[in-house]
Amino acid sequence: MFPKLDPLLHSELRLAVMSILADVESADFTYLKKQTGSTSGNLSVQIDKLTSAGYIAVEKGFKGKIPCTTCRITPAGTEAFNSYVEALKEYLK
Repeated sequence: MFPKLDPLLHSELRLAVMSILADVESADFTYLKKQTGSTSGNLSVQIDKLTSAGYIAVEKGFKGKIPCTTCRITPAGTEAFNSYVEALKEYLK
């Protein structure tokens, strides 16, 4: 029997965000937007969903006078992402 895939991570954009954050200490909103090719609105909604699930943490601040949103993966997010990847491997066997 195939393992259950986390529906929250099964979204293309949310999976892309998690994949990026799994490889870096943190990433700002502009970087995530550029790397994913997403619109600001869609990325914002998906970041909110990942934050609500406890998979990422978001810090809002300023760089000079410019607003800056920085995201980082949480330990729960790392665990969920790794479990998702392992589950996918089972599908590919």
